[in-house]
Amino acid sequence: METGYWDRLIERFRIFLLLERGHSQNTVDAYLSDVGKLVHYLSGKDLTQTAQELDQNVLSGFLMWLCELGLGRASQSRILSGIRTFFKFLLIEEVVENDPTELLEGPRRSRKIPEVLTVGDIQRILDSIDLSLPQGHRNRAILEVLYACGLRVSELTGLKISNLYLDEGYIRVIGKNNKERLVPVGDAAIRAVRVYLENVRVLQPVIRGEEDIVFLNRRGKRLTRVMVFHITKEAAALAGIEKVVSPHTFRHSFATHLVEGGADLKAVQDMLGHESITTTEIYTHLNMEYLRDTLMRFHPRHG
Repeated sequence: METGYWDRLIERFRIFLLLERGHSQNTVDAYLSDVGKLVHYLSGKDLTQTAQELDQNVLSGFLMWLCELGLGRASQSRILSGIRTFFKFLLIEEVVENDPTELLEGPRRSRKIPEVLTVGDIQRILDSIDLSLPQGHRNRAILEVLYACGLRVSELTGLKISNLYLDEGYIRVIGKNNKERLVPVGDAAIRAVRVYLENVRVLQPVIRGEEDIVFLNRRGKRLTRVMVFHITKEAAALAGIEKVVSPHTFRHSFATHLVEGGADLKAVQDMLGHESITTTEIYTHLNMEYLRDTLMRFHPRHG
């Protein structure tokens, strides 16, 4: 291979990223650094293939080398993403005929098992709310809905009165990418929402454009994500819960308690609004831990 082969390709890639894609200099530098690591690997291994000659085996060796350097999974995945972008550019420029990164498997990112509240924890949190305060009924309704429906924070703050079908026991949720889904809502949450709407919300000033939003702050504007985090954290602290509690904790607990109770995983996926069943499958791991703990505690041949 002639001297300067990779340098010329990288320079063409740099111009493509800047002019065609309009990336910032920092982003361009990151991409060039990723490709530079690949070239460094090829040089160190005395590999003389051109871009057209690189195959999946060589690139798999490159990923193994990154792992041996001690890079974490997230860093390896980011570098692989840069290499994939490079090969897409090479395809566009007709430097290569095939993309060897298409079938390349990146490092599997480990999933942290999220904190989960027990049913008792949730009851203590709900009981800790001071209902003598005007915001008490609102906060109670928020936490009841988070746990009853497993909503994301953005779904809760954007929840509309016109999307509440409380007589039928459903709410319509606008999820990621504006995808809508119907989610069942239980009696306790329905009661809490009705008390808030009929006794608190109806008396509030409402800012123009927010008339259809369910949960408002004292100024009549929809709640921010930060405010919902504050409400959940404060309620947990008042209840004496030592776990790290966020709105997402209620979503995790909703899903975990359903799976522990024997709910169908596809049904849980639909209620959570997950695109892929694999995202929902984390709750089967939680369920396995629960089942194993039950076995260890109650089986006569254990303990």
